[in-house]
Amino acid sequence: MTKKTTKKTIKKPAVCGSSAGPYTSTVMEHFKAPHNYGKIKDADGIGKVGNLVCVLPAEKIHLQNEIKSLEDLKIGEMVLSHTGFSNKIEQAVSRVYQGKIVELKNKLGTVNLTPEHLVYAIKPPKGDKFLRTKYRRQLMPAWYHSTHLEKGDIVLYPVPREVKNTEFIEINIPKEKYDFKSIEISKRIKLDKDILKLFGYFLAEGCIGERKCNNYLSFTLHIEEKDIVDDIKKTAEKIGLKAVVREIPERKTVTVSLYSAILSRYFKQLFGKYAYGKSIPGFLMVLPPEMQKYLVYGMWKGDGYVNLERDGARAGFVTVSYAIAQQMKILLLRQGIVLSIYRDKQRVVSGVNHKDSYRIHVGQRESLIKLCGILDIKYNPKSFAREKSWIDDRYLYTAISDVKEYDYDGKVCNLEVGKAHSFTTESFCIHNCGDVMWLYIKVAKNKAGKEIVKDIKFETFGCVAAIATSSAITDIAKGMDLEKAVLINKQEIVDQLGGLPPIKLHCSVLAADALAEAIYDYYTKQKRAIPAKLEEKHQRIKKEKDIVEEKYKDWTQKEEEIHNN
Repeated sequence: MTKKTTKKTIKKPAVCGSSAGPYTSTVMEHFKAPHNYGKIKDADGIGKVGNLVCVLPAEKIHLQNEIKSLEDLKIGEMVLSHTGFSNKIEQAVSRVYQGKIVELKNKLGTVNLTPEHLVYAIKPPKGDKFLRTKYRRQLMPAWYHSTHLEKGDIVLYPVPREVKNTEFIEINIPKEKYDFKSIEISKRIKLDKDILKLFGYFLAEGCIGERKCNNYLSFTLHIEEKDIVDDIKKTAEKIGLKAVVREIPERKTVTVSLYSAILSRYFKQLFGKYAYGKSIPGFLMVLPPEMQKYLVYGMWKGDGYVNLERDGARAGFVTVSYAIAQQMKILLLRQGIVLSIYRDKQRVVSGVNHKDSYRIHVGQRESLIKLCGILDIKYNPKSFAREKSWIDDRYLYTAISDVKEYDYDGKVCNLEVGKAHSFTTESFCIHNCGDVMWLYIKVAKNKAGKEIVKDIKFETFGCVAAIATSSAITDIAKGMDLEKAVLINKQEIVDQLGGLPPIKLHCSVLAADALAEAIYDYYTKQKRAIPAKLEEKHQRIKKEKDIVEEKYKDWTQKEEEIHNN
């Protein structure tokens, strides 16, 4: 929930603008500049309505510098939000769910979530004009329920924006008691382009040899990769080591070894030992993008390729480490490069057992130009630019390629995330709740002695329609006597907005229910008799709410705590 406004600043709900799409201009006016937004201090009545949303427990979520399954996340960890910055997990919950699950797929992966979960997306209006990317670029994103998204709609992936420069690395690895062979190296080394390339080569082609009193780093390369051999030798000399090079012509390979137990243990501590378990440490993931180019260079030179001769030039990167694939995605996004990721499942080819691997492809012309610039490869494209996906300094915009819906009975999970109230899956960004409305009223008597809604404000988590309907009902109800305000129905709200798409009519029901609950709360506090119509409406709302709160009381209690703070 966004915080209440201060002074005279008008603060909008935590939802960005949107294309008009299926909405009327009036809906969009209320959405972009909502009326009566905020919280009333010492309100006479408060109404709250809404719904719960969740994600399957195995879905992968991006933290500050790694990726984990949702069910493994803990309070206090920092997750990547739609702002491009990390925010703290304030609550992690799970529950049993029985109902529909929506599966959304794009070129970064697949996510499974409940139908009302909000996804940061763009729904291009119908018509030939918006089949063209240059017009889609002009549209603004908003939060949409997963069940309302279709193939071709655009989902957003945030480009991580945190930057922290590290000038030196500290190698605080003590020499073992019986290590008489290791050459002493500096404990403080400047983190420059050569060291970053060496890190990249190790992540792609390196391993750690561990023998008694003889630990070392080893790089296995193709015999023609002499430029990489020279780079490793040069960097080794800078830190006081001599690289040992052994060519194996019959295997067309060359190994480069650095005999230093201290350095090998440091690399193991930073990156892991085996290919499938390697990952990039957090301080490298937040380096300035200009420095990260050299890390990308080393990794791509080792595990990547660029094919400019094929029909449709393309570059690719392959790794057996899921963590490395996801971190390479982040590194490329920070370079403004559009990519796709595919999983190659374990299989046997020509009698050789191939493990699960992850393939990153870069084929969009402008992105390939940028990548070739990083790799020092000349590329003069002759084809016209085609952009089905695009990127700016805030987001990667990519289309949903497939939508499925299926029945599910089992555990689901969710997070409450501070400030931004959103978190990022491996494929796109999602809100940490569904449509939830708080409505506040102040009551006074008019000249005729009737009680009226003197002031009314709202706070809303939700989609375009949720915000617009909340805004509209405050306009309708303000100044109205309570007896009439109770009778406001969804049709009046829809008419006030000039119409709503059928799939969004439930938002108008939520708005009317929130007002009814605020008035009911007022009557209750005043110990007044409840009008029959209001009692009937309250009982219907209460029945629905009781079912939710009984099933998911831990989650709803925490939601209230966070909102009240």
